[in-house]
Amino acid sequence: MPGLMRGVARTAVVAGTATAVSNRVSRRQANRWSQQEEQQYSQQQAQQQAAAPPPAPEKDMTTQLKELADLHSQGILTDEEFAAQKAKILG
Repeated sequence: MPGLMRGVARTAVVAGTATAVSNRVSRRQANRWSQQEEQQYSQQQAQQQAAAPPPAPEKDMTTQLKELADLHSQGILTDEEFAAQKAKILG
């Protein structure tokens, strides 16, 4: 019986050690994968931000109408073009 108990104890120690090592390896690998995913995500975000042009500042309606009137008075816009653009600005 003592030999049997010794064999069972040895098996339990080996199995416990193997489980602990396996869990540790799994945790390390999961951490590495999550770090890689975070790095890829942050790189993608940086690329998207760099690629996106800044939004053009919107001119107020009065300024747009004045510029339109100037173009019309200079003869660059016809009456029809002026009316169409004016309607577009005023909504």
